Amino acid sequence: MKTFGVKDMVQGSGEYILGAEQTGSHACYMIYGVLAPGEAGREVRPGRGHEELLLAMKGDLQLTGHLDGVLKEGQAVHLRDEETCYVRNSSGSAAVYVIAGGHSGGGHH
Repeated sequence: MKTFGVKDMVQGSGEYILGAEQTGSHACYMIYGVLAPGEAGREVRPGRGHEELLLAMKGDLQLTGHLDGVLKEGQAVHLRDEETCYVRNSSGSAAVYVIAGGHSGGGHH
C-alpha cells in the first residue's frame, strides 16, 4: 500500500499539492492547506476545465469573491472553472482546509 504523508509536507502556513507528480494520474488532485491565525488572501480558483471542492477541516474560513460568507469547520463548497474565492482565517489559531479537484467533462489536458 502506497501512502502519502500530506500533513507533514506543510510547515507552518502554506499548501501542498498531491497530484500527478506523486500519483502518476492526471484524473484528480488534492491540496492540503494551512492558514496562520489572521492570514488572508489565499485564492481558490479551479481554472478552466476543472472543478474543486473546498472543505474546512479545522476552524472556520471566511470566503469572499464568488462565494461570500463563513465556511464552518466540516462544511464544503463546490467551485467550477474560473469561479474565484479568497479565503481568510479570522481566528486566533491555525486553520486547515482540503481542496479536492479534477477535470470537468471534456476538461482534461
